Amino acid sequence: MHVKLLNFGMFIPSKAWLRPPVTAALLLGATALTAPSVRAEELMDALASAYQTSPVLQAQRASLRATDETVSQAFSGWRPSVTASGSYGRQRIRTEQPLSFVGAGGGISNDRRISPITGEIKLSQPIFRGGRTVNGIRQAEAGVMAGRELLLSAEQTVLLGAVTAYMDVLRDIAVVDLNRNQVEVLSRQLQATNDRFRVGEITRTNVAQSEARLSGSQSNLTAAEAALIASISAYERVIGHKPADLKDPPPPPTLPESEEAAQTQALERNPQLRAALEAERASAHAVKVEIGKLLPTVALEASTRVLNDVNAEGLEQDEAAIIALLQVPLYESGAVYASVRQAREINSQRRLEAAQARRQVIEGVRNAWEGLRSTQARILSDKEAVRANEIALEGVRQEADVGARTTLDVLDAEQELLNARVALVRSQRNETVAGYNLLASVGSLTASGLGLAVEIYDPALHYNEVRTKMIGTHASTSEKIPETGEIFVMEGDGAPN
Repeated sequence: MHVKLLNFGMFIPSKAWLRPPVTAALLLGATALTAPSVRAEELMDALASAYQTSPVLQAQRASLRATDETVSQAFSGWRPSVTASGSYGRQRIRTEQPLSFVGAGGGISNDRRISPITGEIKLSQPIFRGGRTVNGIRQAEAGVMAGRELLLSAEQTVLLGAVTAYMDVLRDIAVVDLNRNQVEVLSRQLQATNDRFRVGEITRTNVAQSEARLSGSQSNLTAAEAALIASISAYERVIGHKPADLKDPPPPPTLPESEEAAQTQALERNPQLRAALEAERASAHAVKVEIGKLLPTVALEASTRVLNDVNAEGLEQDEAAIIALLQVPLYESGAVYASVRQAREINSQRRLEAAQARRQVIEGVRNAWEGLRSTQARILSDKEAVRANEIALEGVRQEADVGARTTLDVLDAEQELLNARVALVRSQRNETVAGYNLLASVGSLTASGLGLAVEIYDPALHYNEVRTKMIGTHASTSEKIPETGEIFVMEGDGAPN
């Protein structure tokens, strides 16, 4: 959308799109839009702000970091587990045994108290788990890749929403300007009509028609201002701050040359499709994980145990053992077989979802391409309509001056010109949004693809840090909370790392 094309002659100043005197208060409250302290904001600045402050993106990044931990959990199937246990207590042992041989009397009685102390350390090292560890790691890694694609999809959604919010504000500023200008024109028209009525050139009916049209234009201006306030609120929600002095948006980056090229690029790069394919791959490994539960497992256990009785002199006992354990599942009540069947059906579901995602990508590209093409054609038509209505209005006014046209004819011509100009403003907004929507459908609407002046979030940094991490509960990440601008470092539960 090129707002510099909006030049409506004597009715609208050429810079009214950018610096409207009334909408300045709507934009910044008590701060005027044209104040020198307000920095001009371009579309790429707004996109960079949305990328850096969006809670949606930050939440998706946190979700991906949580998914990264599933790989470390899968690696635990290769790692040993070590446990230590101990006990201490007081025991009383009382023994009585009567003498049973002939002629004997009495018996043997024994009453003693002991304080046993035991300690044990056991190490268990899995050797073979039926392939569950290998396939579990592959399943987790596929899940991480799917999560990265979902993060890219969320990034595209946020940036497209930022483009839409930016263009909505520009569009509504222009619509407010057009309607405010219409009020001014109709006010002058009403004054001229009253003057002509007082000298007897026209009737009271003409005055009433002018008054009705002015009242309607004032109502339209109020509605346009309300729409602008709503767009400003949406802008602040998506971008993270109120709009400043918004500038003409640049044309979208290089778009595909044809619909076929766009579909080819989308099938390779669309994050929704890639996420579906990774989810299918993860489900295929999940089937092998479940099958592994039916296979034998081998583990090695080493333990040492110490027993000491502090009240029984000389009583000490040490034990040490290394044991190889083989477990062969014979029948698991049918639960594992059901889990295998369930995993196979889930894999079939994911495969069908990937096929559906492919169809949706093709449909989305086709719709985005046709949407852009139609808006471009609509702009040509709207420009011609504006030109024709300007000529028609000038002609109707001249004819009205000589009595060949009525006041209502002039009012209708002015309304038709207003409608054409508003339609052109909206078509130009739709063209820009449609261009960026096409970029999103082919997977190119990202911070790196647009070359935004921001630090690109790299999900591989956290993944590489925790992939084989064996000890520690500290989540080494920080996020900027957009509401306060403060940096909160997640410290977990306060336990030492």
